[in-house]
Amino acid sequence: MEIVILAVVIAVVVIGALGGLVIGSRRKKQLPPPPPAAPDITAPPAEPHVGDEAETPRDETRRTIEEVDLPDGGTAPATVEEPPVVEELEIPQIEVPEPTAGRLVRLRARLSRSQNALGKGLLTLLSREHLDEDTWEEIEDTLLTADVGVQPTQELVERLRERVKVLGTRTPDELRTLLREELITLVGPDMDREVKTEPPNSKPGIVMVVGVNGTGKTTTTGKLARVLVADGRSVVLGAADTFRAAAADQLQTWGERVGAHTVRGPEGGDPASVAFDAVKEGKELGSDVVLIDTAGRLHTKTGLMDELGKVKRVVEKHAPLDEVLLVLDATTGQNGLIQARVFAEVVDITGIVLTKLDGTAKGGIVVAVQRELGVPVKLIGLGEGADDLAPFEPAAFVDALIGE
Repeated sequence: MEIVILAVVIAVVVIGALGGLVIGSRRKKQLPPPPPAAPDITAPPAEPHVGDEAETPRDETRRTIEEVDLPDGGTAPATVEEPPVVEELEIPQIEVPEPTAGRLVRLRARLSRSQNALGKGLLTLLSREHLDEDTWEEIEDTLLTADVGVQPTQELVERLRERVKVLGTRTPDELRTLLREELITLVGPDMDREVKTEPPNSKPGIVMVVGVNGTGKTTTTGKLARVLVADGRSVVLGAADTFRAAAADQLQTWGERVGAHTVRGPEGGDPASVAFDAVKEGKELGSDVVLIDTAGRLHTKTGLMDELGKVKRVVEKHAPLDEVLLVLDATTGQNGLIQARVFAEVVDITGIVLTKLDGTAKGGIVVAVQRELGVPVKLIGLGEGADDLAPFEPAAFVDALIGE
């Protein structure tokens, strides 16, 4: 009986414990969740300044303004900014060209270096003791090789044969004198070689420069401006070569060096219009001479040659041209004569300028081109220098040919 009671008591205790556990678990589920704890907020790192490392600034000792050392006077000196330096435009200096009188004489040494072969060759042949037919044929060959031309060569040889026969004995000095006289006669001492720049009625004198490509027209026009300025003339330059991009700039540079005004137009523009404006400005400025530089053109191009004729006609609406100078490259020899014929048909050539006569050119081209066109050589170019353009003087030229 006691066992039964004990078992009942144990069962009651067990059941009560189990019941308490069930009630406790239910209450735990119904309790509201506790409020969340406030998170720890960490301040973002300070933004670094220029030159600082990207890290959180450290605590530093701060000083008051009374503790900061200031420079004398209590305030920092104000920085005064200097105004920017403005570069002054470089004003081209006007050059004073050397006088033209006797310029070819001064350039004789340069001319003789390339031309002495003709004179020395002739003197050597004429100095032979016996002048037979073979020697005279050699003299003819020497003259033809020097681009003198067939007809002038035959005339010169004939006169030399007659004078040598009359002379009899031939000393070196006598031969030099004889050859000098005959060459001067062949070159033509009586031809009018003055560049016409003084019209009889009114100023300015008008000069047009023509020629094929590469003969040096623009350079010759610039050098001719120097020649005229050296003689006391005022000059206006007309850059009518509108096809070559650098032609107008080149001519303007030549003009600025001697104080000559340059009239130019747009690249690829009408050259006749530029030439017309140049003459117009020359009149308005009261200039003595207007030099018109035309574009180089092949003598075989009919359209370009017709355009050259148009430039001439347009200019003559102001006044007649006083000079039409044909620029020839002396090194082309007899080929230059073909060019000369065509240009003479399109525009009335009044004078010839031979350039590059200090190179491989033969001196005889002077004679040949004058015979071909019937107009004189008025200027010759003897180098690349600014003052290497000289008025042609027959006596000085022949003296350079035969040497001293």
